[in-house]
Amino acid sequence: MAINTVLVVGAGIMGGGIAQLCAQQGLNAVISDIKLEYSETAKKRIEKGLAKRVDAGKIPAEQKDAVLSRIAVAGDLSPAKDADIVIESVVEDIEIKKQVFAELDRLTRPDVILATNTTSLSISAMAEATGRPDKVVQMHFFNPPVIMKLVEIMPGKKTSTETLAAAEAFARQLGKDPVVCKSEAPAGIVSRILGQLLNEATWLVASGVADPADVDKAMKLGANHPMGPLELVDMIGLDTHRAKMITLRTQLDDPRYQHPPLVDEMVEAGKLGRKSGEGFYKYGDK
Repeated sequence: MAINTVLVVGAGIMGGGIAQLCAQQGLNAVISDIKLEYSETAKKRIEKGLAKRVDAGKIPAEQKDAVLSRIAVAGDLSPAKDADIVIESVVEDIEIKKQVFAELDRLTRPDVILATNTTSLSISAMAEATGRPDKVVQMHFFNPPVIMKLVEIMPGKKTSTETLAAAEAFARQLGKDPVVCKSEAPAGIVSRILGQLLNEATWLVASGVADPADVDKAMKLGANHPMGPLELVDMIGLDTHRAKMITLRTQLDDPRYQHPPLVDEMVEAGKLGRKSGEGFYKYGDK
């Protein structure tokens, strides 16, 4: 499977990061969202990040310009007709994702693989919205995609072995070191294990056991974690973490995934973490 052009659907932090990763590996990437301005904002965010690396002497200006030249933007799914693979990274809402997959199935060539970056939603449910369930697969990148080495690959119930192999090969083409799950399961490996860790950290704060800074310090110094769990929740986004916990709590019927009311209160107050400027910590322009 020759891949030269990648369509990334969803202009959020993950979608933009995946597009940047593809462009850095010499591929043409298109960022698409429901409004062109969302995709343009994602590209500006990429440009700002690359400019900082130039200013720090980490990359030459020519490299920044070359990466940006390989990233196009769109406000609809029309670029799907020229895509060699599609990576969906829209909001974690199964109905929205099914609508996106149905439209991608209509617009892309029949041989094109449709991958989802979902963390916990049903791959099979998305696949059933298409006429090619054998070519639908999960490729779960980790934040930030340009740095994190892992891609978790998971099949739906009808994903073919050829599609799994192609997804694994593509991950390696992007410089990643993938793992391939044997069967479909809510949240896969990392998110399933990490979800409980992050959940417990929020419960410790909600229960008044410790302040966020001490929870994070304890895990960094006591468990050798490079980042504290609440710092990580802030980076992921409290709304994203909550959506994942709700899905796991429902699908697995397991009380271990129940998040505390504190998380609901923070999300309702707009304290989503880094992306909103405040979560368990406050963030300025830095």
